[in-house]
Amino acid sequence: MPSRRRFLTAAAAVPVAATAAVACEEGEKALPPTDGRPASAVPAVQSGSDRLNFVVILADDLGHGELGSYGQKLIRTPRLDALAAEGLRFTDAYATAPVCAPSRCSLLTGLHAGHATVRENPWGPGGQGALTDRDFTFAEALRSLGYRTGIFGKWGFGPERPDQPSHPNSRGFEEFYGYIGHRHAHDYFPEYLWHNGTRQEIPANRGDAREVYAPDLLKERALAFLDAHRAEPFLLCLTPALPHAPSQTPDDGEYGDRPWPGPDRRHAAQVTTFDSLVGEIVDRLTGLGIAGRTLVLITSDNGPHEEGHTNPELFDANGTLRGYKRNLYEGGIRVPLIAWSPRHIPAGTTDRPTPMTDLLPTLADLAGAPAPTDVDGLSLAPLLRGSGHTARHNHLYFYRNHSGVTPRADAVDQGRGRHLAEALRRGDLKAVRFAPGLDRGAPDDEWDVELYDLSRDPGERHDLASARPAQADALVKLMRDSWSPTYPRKPFGLTLEVTDRAPDFTVTATLANGSARPWTAPRLTLGAPGGWDLHALDPLTAPLLRAGDELTVRWRVTPARVTSDTTLACRATARHAGEEVTYLARTRLG
Repeated sequence: MPSRRRFLTAAAAVPVAATAAVACEEGEKALPPTDGRPASAVPAVQSGSDRLNFVVILADDLGHGELGSYGQKLIRTPRLDALAAEGLRFTDAYATAPVCAPSRCSLLTGLHAGHATVRENPWGPGGQGALTDRDFTFAEALRSLGYRTGIFGKWGFGPERPDQPSHPNSRGFEEFYGYIGHRHAHDYFPEYLWHNGTRQEIPANRGDAREVYAPDLLKERALAFLDAHRAEPFLLCLTPALPHAPSQTPDDGEYGDRPWPGPDRRHAAQVTTFDSLVGEIVDRLTGLGIAGRTLVLITSDNGPHEEGHTNPELFDANGTLRGYKRNLYEGGIRVPLIAWSPRHIPAGTTDRPTPMTDLLPTLADLAGAPAPTDVDGLSLAPLLRGSGHTARHNHLYFYRNHSGVTPRADAVDQGRGRHLAEALRRGDLKAVRFAPGLDRGAPDDEWDVELYDLSRDPGERHDLASARPAQADALVKLMRDSWSPTYPRKPFGLTLEVTDRAPDFTVTATLANGSARPWTAPRLTLGAPGGWDLHALDPLTAPLLRAGDELTVRWRVTPARVTSDTTLACRATARHAGEEVTYLARTRLG
């Protein structure tokens, strides 16, 4: 069987069974051996003065109405409200799913829930969802230009082990600190967290002790990341589990004297803690003198929860919208989104329907990095720069397949909380439909279909499906067209394949330009342990790689010795819009 792995840019390191690597042609600089730590597969840019930095902060189950800038009256969020006033506030931003894992997958990869790899929260026979070598994240896009990348907090995709395609280090993040798995991320006083591929124990939290609050650890790591990379272009992702259930905080803070049940006091404290955390990140950017060249984006992965006896109605957590986490009505999928950059983003408000799939093309566009053209997202760069000529989606697609229900969410769904459901918005019209059970293949006439005009009925109180059957049918057709059981991706970046292993073998590397612009001067370099003989069978370079084209190089390799840790590494470079981009692929032979 051929071995084929794609690790674009910052791949997880695999030990190489040699003290040095040799290059694929005479005089070529050798690829460095790995040492078991996460690899910085792309050389770091030494100066960040001419590039925009990015900070993406993702709340967990924060409702559309839980910030003061979105109408909240009981919970204080002064730092976020100030950023909303100084930056761009989105009134119609959307998660692509009403639960965590599929929403986060879409945010990272730019694919909506009908195309993304992870489409469900962990439940049933499938268990924990995982990313694959076919997934390309916005971190990988920025790493190709030498950005330093770090994520601190909830990753949310299994399996919980290092050196595998679904690990953050394999999906473009040089540094990771936090929770790998989904369920572990909801322990605010964990007994361990992961730093890259190493499990780090927290002895002070053993035996149900609650001495070390995880959001504090994540904040410290995030601030240290900013300090370390202030002179370089960087991407910081901060993903604390706040304010996901359980409602756990060191204390109730300023809400200790409120006449509310304990879970509600602590939930309010969680939201204000999140607000303070964002404020400390912004203060550090300002103190380091880099706020003016940094874009900060703050959003949530779905609507407000009612878990752990929290009462979202007390806080009007969904604002005037219908639904909660797990619902495909607006309250379950519409989320806050604030974009702040004091020198780059004019203050204002936009009602452009904006899904989180737009993050990947937006960050790549602003950084000048190539990105796949087969994503569902569209770049917001013109809007963030103050232009009125930003592309708008023809429609937005949403999907839910989740067995868990909560009372309020199930009541909103009229007892259909366990049914597979999907929704689609086109313009101001939105359709929601429920399958008869969990079978998406059920005939259309067995589904319950509802239609709403959000311009007149943002609370989705008046179903128009019977009065406008043709419009409802048109949106249902778009739902069917938006779903693909498996979504075939266009080739992008670098892949490495090994065949014919007895005793010599063939290594094939392919650099695919899946972006919209041509690349010039593409070049492939293969590294192997010392003492190996490498013979290139094809030209290593080409003058041009047009959009959609590939450069393939084969080597005949005679190994000196192969062990279980022996690894080959290939580096590809090219020029995109005048900038050099770099990709790395590794494959283990043993």
